[in-house]
Amino acid sequence: MAAALGSAAALNVASAQQQGGGATRVGFVSVERIIRDSSPAKAAVAKIDAEFKKREAELQQLATRLRTQSEQYDKDAAVMSDSDRVRRQRELSNLDNEFQRKRIEFQEDLNRRRNEEMGRVFERADQVIKQIAETQGFDIVLQEAITVSPRVDITDQVIQALGR
Repeated sequence: MAAALGSAAALNVASAQQQGGGATRVGFVSVERIIRDSSPAKAAVAKIDAEFKKREAELQQLATRLRTQSEQYDKDAAVMSDSDRVRRQRELSNLDNEFQRKRIEFQEDLNRRRNEEMGRVFERADQVIKQIAETQGFDIVLQEAITVSPRVDITDQVIQALGR
C-alpha cells in the first residue's frame, strides 16, 4: 500500500515537472496533527464529549448495577431455592442483555457523531490546504508519507488557518 502511494506520488511529481517545466513544489500535511492540535478538531471532540456525557454516565450506572447484582447473586446462590436461583439468573441475564445492547448502541452513535463532526473538520481542512497550495504555488500536497522534511511540512500553516 505504501509503495503504491509512493509510486503514485512520484508519477504525479514527474507529470507536474513535465507540464510545468520547472522544479516541483511539494508540501506535506499531517492529518494526525490536525486532529490533535487544531482548534476545530478540539472543539468537535469537546462537543461530542458533552453530547454523550449523560449517556456514558447512565451506561456506567447500569454496569455498576449489573456487577453489584451479580456479586450479590454469587454470595446468595448457595442458600437460594431452585426457583429463586432460576429467577435471579434470568434477571441477571436480562440486565446483561440490556447493558450489552445499550453499550453497542452507545458506541455506534458515538462513532457516527464523531465521523460527522470530524468529516466537517476534514472538509474545512481540505479547503484550507487547497487555498494554501494555490496561493503558495504547490504542485502537490501529500497527506501521507514515510518520511518528511520539515522544509515541506505545511501542517502548522493549516492548523493556524483552521483556527481563524
